[in-house]
Amino acid sequence: MTAKLVAEFLDGEALKAALQRVRTAGHAALEAFAPYPIEGLAEQLGQGRSAIRGAMLAGGLGAAAFAFALQWYSAVIDYPINSGGRPLNSWQVFLLVPFEVGVLAAALAGVITFLWSCRLPRLHDAMFEIPGFERATQDRYFLLAASDGDPNELRTVLRDAGAVSVTELSTP
Repeated sequence: MTAKLVAEFLDGEALKAALQRVRTAGHAALEAFAPYPIEGLAEQLGQGRSAIRGAMLAGGLGAAAFAFALQWYSAVIDYPINSGGRPLNSWQVFLLVPFEVGVLAAALAGVITFLWSCRLPRLHDAMFEIPGFERATQDRYFLLAASDGDPNELRTVLRDAGAVSVTELSTP
């Protein structure tokens, strides 16, 4: 059974040092919570690049291509109208709508991917029950770590790293 412990620190440097100690001790550091971005913390946690850019690109290009194909099909194949002797498949006429639809779809794909990657909307999380966790947005730093072995060993590593308090996370 995996035990998850949450350690509270007073500053960002102590959090980074504790993260390094947890990694070298062979435990897993799952997440860090801080009131502002800390330089190098995401790399230490092993978080990759966000998928938002790729999702926005795919959503925007896909919707724009679909809008262009829909306009081309309706003007050239389904209901061709020769107005003024112009060619039916004049691509310049079809560019405005795909651009606008592509921008809209990219924005929607970005918002949906952001909410999905943040696991939102989430009305309740076990982290919210930890005493003082609301201060993670003000002046406290928290590290969520997991241990497959003895949780007391991880607790000792966190205390030695300068944790003010260490709380076991109760998950159902």
